[in-house]
Amino acid sequence: MDDETKLITSRLSRTITRDGITVEVLIVRAEGDPEWTLEVVDQEGACTVWEDTFATEQDALNELFQTIAADGMSSFLWRPDRTLH
Repeated sequence: MDDETKLITSRLSRTITRDGITVEVLIVRAEGDPEWTLEVVDQEGACTVWEDTFATEQDALNELFQTIAADGMSSFLWRPDRTLH
């Protein structure tokens, strides 16, 4: 995206706290782009960004809740010893 691109933030973006962990959930898309992106920012400012895009805002939020159910909130915390694939 260039500096001129306007980002649309979903009304479903929010802050979530569970298990003592707070994250900011950002669901955004570029103006004119139908696909939504999903990003989670942890308490330290580290980001987890999904490579896949989503057809709807709700699809992105559903993916977040599925990830939390499967992997827990701690999966969003940055760990210096974590191996990224």
